[in-house]
Amino acid sequence: MKVELKDSKGNAAGDMEVGFAVIEDGSATQAVHDVVVAHMAAQRSGTACTKTVGEVSGSGKKLWRQKGTGRARTGQKRSPIWRGGGVAFGPRPRSYRKKVSQSTRTLALRKAMSERLKMGDVIVIDEIGLEAPKTKQFLAFLSALNLDPEKKTIQVVIGGADDNIALAARNLQRVSLTTGDTLNTYDILRSDILLFTKAAFETVGQRASKK
Repeated sequence: MKVELKDSKGNAAGDMEVGFAVIEDGSATQAVHDVVVAHMAAQRSGTACTKTVGEVSGSGKKLWRQKGTGRARTGQKRSPIWRGGGVAFGPRPRSYRKKVSQSTRTLALRKAMSERLKMGDVIVIDEIGLEAPKTKQFLAFLSALNLDPEKKTIQVVIGGADDNIALAARNLQRVSLTTGDTLNTYDILRSDILLFTKAAFETVGQRASKK
């Protein structure tokens, strides 16, 4: 499968071969599901915490004698049944991370890229040449490609760190920036348009073709 290559002004600059085998059928959807669930779970902080009986302040003295008062037997005032006492079975700090194998991650990446390619949501350009970290210049670049960040969310994927692009794109709420090495399945699925540089597309192709 080939994808059209454009220059920074939106003009055709040839074709580029996709660096992985495109998944044509409905397989690998479970891999995508597992990877996205794991990604979203990993975003949870897991810092919710309540104090147990051993952590709340207060005396451990028995409130009244065991028998003869006519009242129910009880122990310390730090018990969960008392106001201000410890919490029984409350939340504790934990990790919500889920383990997903590398082969499943690779398969999910390939499946997600295959679907976006078939839908025509992938644009590949030779390079993004910004002379200065100016949002106005970056908007002009997007306009040349007929992309409007006010109407669609755009995931820009570049070959490596670029301060000019990072500073120019950070003011645009619906534009996200990442590199070919760090692009994940969730990033591919959540945006309306995927805008790759040639180097980034080659990197993603290499990652998706690993076995």
